[in-house]
Amino acid sequence: MSIQHCQINLSRRSLFKFSAGAIGTGVLTAGLSSNLLAAQKAPAEDEISPDKALQELLDGNERFAHRKRLNPHQTYSRLAEVAKGQKPFASILSCADSRVPSEIVFDQGLGDLFVCRVAGNIATREEIGSLEFGSLVLGSKVIMVVGHERCGAVDAAIKGAEVPGQIGSLLEAIKPSVESSKGKSGDKLENACKANVLAQIKKLKSSPVLSELIKAEKLKIVGAYYDLDTGKISIVG
Repeated sequence: MSIQHCQINLSRRSLFKFSAGAIGTGVLTAGLSSNLLAAQKAPAEDEISPDKALQELLDGNERFAHRKRLNPHQTYSRLAEVAKGQKPFASILSCADSRVPSEIVFDQGLGDLFVCRVAGNIATREEIGSLEFGSLVLGSKVIMVVGHERCGAVDAAIKGAEVPGQIGSLLEAIKPSVESSKGKSGDKLENACKANVLAQIKKLKSSPVLSELIKAEKLKIVGAYYDLDTGKISIVG
C-alpha cells in the first residue's frame, strides 16, 4: 500500500484533514467533529453496517470450526480486483501466534480483513495508528481484538519470565491484565488472556479517531477468544 495510494483515498473520500503537526498515532488527533465524520463517503463504504460486519466474521468462523469453509475471495480474479484498491470490511488485532491466521479462521480472502498481529495482541501506538487508518481511511466497520487459548506471551507475563531483548516490553504491557484477573475462579491463563483482550479494547476506545467513529455508529470494537482445540471464536465482554 503506497503513500500515494493513501493520499488518493484520503482525497477521494473527503475525510478528516491532517493536522500540520500530526505525529505518532496521529493519522489524526485533533479537530474531530461530527461534521467531519459526516463527510461524503464512497458508496461501497456504507454497504455494510458494523453489526453486519461482525456477523460476517462470526459466520465465517462458524464455517471454519465446522469444516464448511467457502474459501471466498481467493481467486486470481480477486487478486487483480483488490490490486487496484482495498475496502476491508473488518479489522483484526490478534496475537502473532502462528496457529491463529485471521483469514483462515474467519474464512475470508484477499482484501476482506485489515490485520494487525503482535505477540499478546497488545494495542501499541503503532497498532492503534494502523487500526485508525483501517477504520477511518479504508472504511473497516468493526475491529475485533482476538486473544487465544494458551497464549505464550500472557503465560510468560503470569510467570514473570526473564526474557532477552525487547520481549520484555510485550510482557510489561500484559502485566496489568494479569493483575486484574487475579482471584477469579477458573483457569488462570484463560482469565488473564480475556482480561488482556478487554484492556486492549479500552486502549483502542481511548483513541479520539476511533471513539468518534463509534459515536457516529460507523464502527464497533469487540473482543474475542479463540479456542486452539476447536477453532471456535467466542465473544469476550
